[in-house]
Amino acid sequence: MTDMETNPIEATVEKLVYGGQGLARLEGRVALVPFVLPEERIRLKLEAERRGVTEARLLEVLTPAAGRTKPACPFFVRCGGCHYQHAEYAVQLDVKRQILREVLARIGKLEAPAEIGTISGEPWGYRNRTQLHLAGGEIGFFGTGSHHLVSVDRCPISSPRINEALAALRAMKGERRFPGFITSLELFTNESEVQVNVLESGRPVSKRFFDWCAEKIPGYAPDAIEYPVGPAAFRVHHKSFFQVNRFLIEPLIAAALEGAEGESALDLYSGVGLFSIALARRFRSVTAVETSGSAVRDMEFNAQRAGVTVEARREPVEAFLEAAENAPDFILADPPRAGLGKHAVRALLRLKPKLVTIVACDPSTLARDLAALVAGGYKIEQLTLVDLFPQTFHIETVARLRLGE
Repeated sequence: MTDMETNPIEATVEKLVYGGQGLARLEGRVALVPFVLPEERIRLKLEAERRGVTEARLLEVLTPAAGRTKPACPFFVRCGGCHYQHAEYAVQLDVKRQILREVLARIGKLEAPAEIGTISGEPWGYRNRTQLHLAGGEIGFFGTGSHHLVSVDRCPISSPRINEALAALRAMKGERRFPGFITSLELFTNESEVQVNVLESGRPVSKRFFDWCAEKIPGYAPDAIEYPVGPAAFRVHHKSFFQVNRFLIEPLIAAALEGAEGESALDLYSGVGLFSIALARRFRSVTAVETSGSAVRDMEFNAQRAGVTVEARREPVEAFLEAAENAPDFILADPPRAGLGKHAVRALLRLKPKLVTIVACDPSTLARDLAALVAGGYKIEQLTLVDLFPQTFHIETVARLRLGE
């Protein structure tokens, strides 16, 4: 056996990196190890090398950091859903700000503003949506870095209604009539109604299963739910995207629309209209662009009910922007993890709207997009970290850019 397989090594954690691991240097070798904090002295075991970086397993924390705390979840470390429960929440926020700065500098060659704003909320019980896996009579989440199922009876970062539905499903799972060919399902709730969406199944699921859900799960909603946000309510079907943190939806909207002004606005990747409807109360003309038919139909319904006018365009953002001839006064983009991409960025640089705000869920793709926009004449006016995913490494950023004079 090699040294990598047998010999424990002592090291000092230099910093945390995006992905949840800590970085330690071992005689010229870089090792990444999870569940550590900066400046901790640890004992680790090297396990695998990928792309010049060695992945390691934490064996022992020899000198804990001041911000280390006892995880609230008994499944932490085994379950792959959380990465930072061993860190006090203030430490998590500080780490995420540092990582955001580092990723912008390393990938985008950009210097972040001197101050990165931070919006945070309750760090527990915040999730209104969760994906569960089923196998071998058990229900739970995949383990850290694997597809091994970790059976759970509760999830501390999920809302009370999610945990109530989980308990009901666990009881149902123990009965012979539960369809054993379901391998993945999703729960989504507004804390009154609950959707149960089958994501993966070996064969079609009969209506009898969903009728059974209606009997066993309080508030079961067979199709769409009504999600209240401030003065508005949003119809959300099971194929439509909606924000996951039930405590920070209104603060996210406020951060994304801060400084937005003018006559016309464009909402890219608009979903069910969370930002579109708020924009329509500020701008005379608003266009929402989205590829999901379910989300577009929900958005049109939500806008009509809210008494605002939004033009819906169901097409890829890249195609819409490439065909556009006139720039609106303000563009809001909430892209998926892949970011805007070169085609959308190129179109934005051709149109040259005065103000662009990006709501980004991945700092790496954000750094890439910002670098191209800054090179094309935009200035980063404000960066705000919105911590939609406490206890995890995920970073949501609102970046406001203004075209240089």
